[in-house]
Amino acid sequence: MTGDLVELLRDAVLTGLLVLAPVLAVGFGVGTLAGLVQAATGVHEPFLGFVPRLVAMAATFVLILPWLVERLAELLQDCIAGP
Repeated sequence: MTGDLVELLRDAVLTGLLVLAPVLAVGFGVGTLAGLVQAATGVHEPFLGFVPRLVAMAATFVLILPWLVERLAELLQDCIAGP
């Protein structure tokens, strides 16, 4: 019983990391590029670093939403089905 709960919790954490990884990776990449552009141009406006990152992360989230829902539905089915 306890082993099943631990396995379920482990699967939930791994699924959460898996579905968030693409959005976070895009946010990191765009944030890094925006920082490089700001450093190169000398314009240090927080708005110019935040907005592109927000737009890119939102677009990525919308693009991967079907895949994300499928992964979460599989996790829920595993929870309902049990061992």
